[in-house]
Amino acid sequence: MIIMKKVYKKYPNGVVASNGINIEIKRGEFVFVVGPSGAGKSTFIKMMYREEVPTSGDIIIDDINLATLRNSQVPYLRRKVGVVFQDFKLLPKLNVYENIAFALEVIEESPEQIRKKVNDVLGLVGLTHKSRMFPNELSGGEQQRVSIARSIVNTPKVVIADEPTGNLDPAISWEIMEMLERINARGTTIVMATHNKEIVNTMKHRVIAIEGGLITRDEVGGGYGYES
Repeated sequence: MIIMKKVYKKYPNGVVASNGINIEIKRGEFVFVVGPSGAGKSTFIKMMYREEVPTSGDIIIDDINLATLRNSQVPYLRRKVGVVFQDFKLLPKLNVYENIAFALEVIEESPEQIRKKVNDVLGLVGLTHKSRMFPNELSGGEQQRVSIARSIVNTPKVVIADEPTGNLDPAISWEIMEMLERINARGTTIVMATHNKEIVNTMKHRVIAIEGGLITRDEVGGGYGYES
C-alpha cells in the first residue's frame, strides 16, 4: 500500500530529515511511527500526505507517486489518503456536518452522496446528535472525532494520523484509539505518529522507529522504546 524508495529530504536550513529511507507498509496494517523530537518522524508522516515533498526518491501510495504528483492533483490524493491532526484543524465557522462535507465538496461529490456519506460517518463516530454544533461548542475528544470522520468520509485506503491523541486526556485518548482500531478492522491502513508510550506498548502493532532521518527499528509488538 505504501512504498518509500531511497527517500531523502533536506530542508533549506541544511537539516536532513530523511536520509535515504526505504520502507514498505502493507494493505490493512496498523503501524506506529515513533522517535525522539527532531528525529525526522514528522517529516516522514507529512511526506505521506504530501505536506512535504522529498528532495529525491519515490513515495508510492496505492500506485500514486507522491514525489511527482502535481499540486493540482493533491485534492484527489485525499480520496485515497485521509489525515487526522493533533490540533484537529477544523474550520471554526462551519458546523460539524459542514466540516465533514467540505472534504467531499472539494472533490465535487454530488449533494446526494455528500448527505449519505456524512450521515454514515457521523453515526460511526457517534456524533449524529451534534451535527449542527460548531467546533468551539465541542470537547477536545469530540473535535478529534469530527477530524476522524472527515478523514474517512471518502472511504480512503490509508489514514495518516499525526499525534491524534497528543492534546487529549488518557481516557479520551483510548476512545480515539478504539475508533482507529475499528476503522483498521474494516481494511483501512493506519499509519500513526505518536509519543504515547502506553498506547504503543499496549496495542502491540508494528513499530517503525526513526532517529536522525533513518529507520532504526522496525518490528511488530516491539513497544515504544523511548523514555518520553
